[in-house]
Amino acid sequence: MAKAGRRRRWVKGVLLGLLGLLLIIVAAFFVVAPGELENRMNRVEPAVLPAVSPQTQQLHDSLQVVDMHSDTLMWKRDLLTRSDRGHVDLPRLEEGNVAVQVFSSVSKASGSLNPDINTGEPDDITMLSVVQLQPPRTWNSLLQRSLYHGQKLERFAADSNGALRLIRTREDLDRLLADRAAGQQVTGAMFSVEGLQNLEGDIENFDKLYGAGMRMAGFTHFFDNEAAGSMHGVQKGGLTDLGRAAFLRAQQRGVIVDVTHSSSQTIDDMLGLATGPIVQSHGGVKATCENNRNLTDEQIRGIAETGGVIGIAYFDWAICQTTTKAVVDAIDHVVEVGGIGAAALGSDYDGSVTTGWDTAQLAAITQELVDRGYDDQEIAAIMGGNTIRVMRAVLPP
Repeated sequence: MAKAGRRRRWVKGVLLGLLGLLLIIVAAFFVVAPGELENRMNRVEPAVLPAVSPQTQQLHDSLQVVDMHSDTLMWKRDLLTRSDRGHVDLPRLEEGNVAVQVFSSVSKASGSLNPDINTGEPDDITMLSVVQLQPPRTWNSLLQRSLYHGQKLERFAADSNGALRLIRTREDLDRLLADRAAGQQVTGAMFSVEGLQNLEGDIENFDKLYGAGMRMAGFTHFFDNEAAGSMHGVQKGGLTDLGRAAFLRAQQRGVIVDVTHSSSQTIDDMLGLATGPIVQSHGGVKATCENNRNLTDEQIRGIAETGGVIGIAYFDWAICQTTTKAVVDAIDHVVEVGGIGAAALGSDYDGSVTTGWDTAQLAAITQELVDRGYDDQEIAAIMGGNTIRVMRAVLPP
């Protein structure tokens, strides 16, 4: 009897030990896995960058730099603390002299990211939401994921002691730029969404996203949704009734419309409805990098005619290389086709891309523009002034 009791206690002890070990392994997974995943997805493979002269650095430090797209909110990382992974955080934004960074919400993405055709399944953001221990409401709701991303950005701004400010109105933007001109080190943050699948088929959810701070809206990502056809989708159709309603609501509320990832028919439909500037927040142009993601000359002209801008990204799919030369080659073409007022920056930092530099090193692009023969006024426009013009034209007062 005593022997049987000792055996039961021994078995119980072993089971408890195994359970404890399992809990340690599970806890370690949820602590380590998010960072390891991002390390693989958002890499910097250092490019050979042009040497930045003291004169160019002085010019760069005088600019109001704007980047129209990063996906940093997708990852479990403190935006206010310098990180050894990814491309963007507040310390690096300050080093790169970024005046305004647009932070996007990726609510759904398929791991294949096929440039030609995607169904949108399986949805990798579901697993990412669970692994990163996001609130359970985000596990199965695309709307709740975007609302959560907006809340993250609000918390970062609230905890930054004024170093990071939300940009939701023209007044917010103008105050930020005035304070920067007066010598304050402050960075603006605008919230955007990448794909209106997060409407979940209901136009009233547009106002919920607007209330969460959304001031730029990409209508599609890598798949067709209830609002619009994607260039990478199955049908590649145009705006649906929901998409048209969302487009009109964006123009009424003061939300910048973003054509990135949209099908040719969707872009045509948007250009036909536009009463003000629309943008490509991040991508390239077919003339320098031929693929179905990038814009044709006709589309460049169409966006430019609305008063909008084309944000050039820094990764190989957008510009076919990861060099500052390739970035400025694309900018050159935008300027040639759409005019100097149409060129802008849109990195796609932290968007599961590999780049040759992070946001702290943006002076290298300024140097490439100097070397290409652009004057100070033109460089100021390309690096941020053109996008600021669009923001002033579209944002609510």
